Amino acid sequence: MASFTLHGIPVSRGIAIGRAHLLAPAALDVKHYLISQEQVEAEVLRLQKAIASVHKELQTIWNELPKDAPAELGAFIDVHALILSDPMIAEVPLDIIRTRYYNAEWALVTQIDELSAQFDEIEDAYLRERKSDIQQVGERVLKVLTGSASTLPSHDGGDENAGRMIVVAHDISPADMLQFKDRAFGGFVTDLGGQNSHTAIVARSLDIPAAVGMSNASALIEQDDMIVIDGDAGVVIVDPPPNVLEQYRELQQRLMRERKKLGKLKKTPAITRDGTEITLLANIELPDDCPGALDSGAMGVGLFRSEFLFMGRAGFVNKLPSEDEQFESYRQAVVAMKGRPVTIRTLDIGADKPLDSAEQTALNPALGLRAIRFCLAEPQMFLQQLRAILRASAYGPIKLLIPMLAHAFEIDQSLAMIEQAKAQLREQNKKFDPLIPVGAMIEIPAAALTLPMFVKRMDFLSVGTNDLIQYTLAIDRADHEVAHLYNPLHPAVLYLLASTISIGAKAGVPISVCGEMAGDTRMTRLLLGMGLREFSMHPTQILSVKQEILNTDLNAIAAQTKKILRTMEPAAIVSAVEQLREL
Repeated sequence: MASFTLHGIPVSRGIAIGRAHLLAPAALDVKHYLISQEQVEAEVLRLQKAIASVHKELQTIWNELPKDAPAELGAFIDVHALILSDPMIAEVPLDIIRTRYYNAEWALVTQIDELSAQFDEIEDAYLRERKSDIQQVGERVLKVLTGSASTLPSHDGGDENAGRMIVVAHDISPADMLQFKDRAFGGFVTDLGGQNSHTAIVARSLDIPAAVGMSNASALIEQDDMIVIDGDAGVVIVDPPPNVLEQYRELQQRLMRERKKLGKLKKTPAITRDGTEITLLANIELPDDCPGALDSGAMGVGLFRSEFLFMGRAGFVNKLPSEDEQFESYRQAVVAMKGRPVTIRTLDIGADKPLDSAEQTALNPALGLRAIRFCLAEPQMFLQQLRAILRASAYGPIKLLIPMLAHAFEIDQSLAMIEQAKAQLREQNKKFDPLIPVGAMIEIPAAALTLPMFVKRMDFLSVGTNDLIQYTLAIDRADHEVAHLYNPLHPAVLYLLASTISIGAKAGVPISVCGEMAGDTRMTRLLLGMGLREFSMHPTQILSVKQEILNTDLNAIAAQTKKILRTMEPAAIVSAVEQLREL
């Protein structure tokens, strides 16, 4: 077979080499037929038993999670269990059987397709990719209904040229990834997915090379094809020529040696060659992520995404996490970080997010009622979260971060509600830190361009580069048709970043970057040259960024950074950034 190359989205770095193991989606084998009225209840019972079987299966997987499994795996299995319990999955397909006389498989697929279409309308990139969770849950039930659960091959490692197993699938759930963890699983390739899919997050946590969004890889790649995944470039080479295969084997070995060396930096302070100390923090989703953050050498949590506590509850608006439930999660994180600061971002969720998919009315939710706009429109829910965060501050240092602020009145209203929450806690004689620092996410161009308004009111700032780039360039990076336009090195983006860092520093207001740029070693020296002294990223990225910092002399990169910020031509900027990394 002739060699060919596929291009997708890089989500987890590294090189993987091995034989393809294809996972066929059960939905492709679904039969569509009508049943008689006498068969209805039997078909309903068949679907109910399949759902119960998957519930049991997920519980077994959760109970048998290895101690070294990333915390995200347990959380995402919980999310899948919640989705499976949602009436939209557990009840509506049964109604379809009873009213339309569809067979169980057809009824389930019909409902999954309907829910998927609703998620396609969501503008927010992260939440739109939650569609894959619904599809993965449906796929699991379908496999039980059709009896098509896949059996994994056993690898004895006897074929030196075969390498490890590379899973190739239309899509794959985080729970399914556990099946491969102890079976020479080297990487995975999927047709679907993006940077923020649960599978991508788990891949980064497991540090497994992966490439997603390949469109038709599962149709083009055949069982046992030799595959190379270049996780840094998002490239998959199928049946590579011997010389190419040898080059990637050498590169893989070199990367493994470098990674082993990085492990020795865990306890090394992040100090530049000229003696400037840099703060490296971790982004987390759940309290269980804290041990991993500490193990990576994080000096604290720069971003606790609190919306993960609210996810997976579609159809259960009245069952959102209570104040006590939220408080306990925040308290656990603070205690786990052993005195290191924990920055908790208030709910970054809105009309575009599936707290209640039946009430999605925004024409363009990314520009609609989301994040702080949503919270200010739901003051009781917001006050409940603020009280929970404040209560947790009695157990250790917490910084409170407000997302998507753009207007002075939004800042003032948020600060007033924080004071109201404090007053309510005083009335209840509950302890909290009265001087808890309050900060703003700078992720809207309007905020970056009016920064003096923010530094007067806020204790600290955190730049969310993902949204800042997206809003500045008016593109959706999860949309394959325009994803190539998502460019962190666009001169407008660099101007906003540099001016934000500079104004914050002059005002004496601490400022960090918590978006993807913070964990990208290609950007580390550029951000340092701009004056950034606090980075927050996924724990697996900390050691690589630390190494870059240790090898950087701020005096040596100053002139080159200024040159980059004066440059307008894209090609010249890319070239100058590459030169910066060589200084």
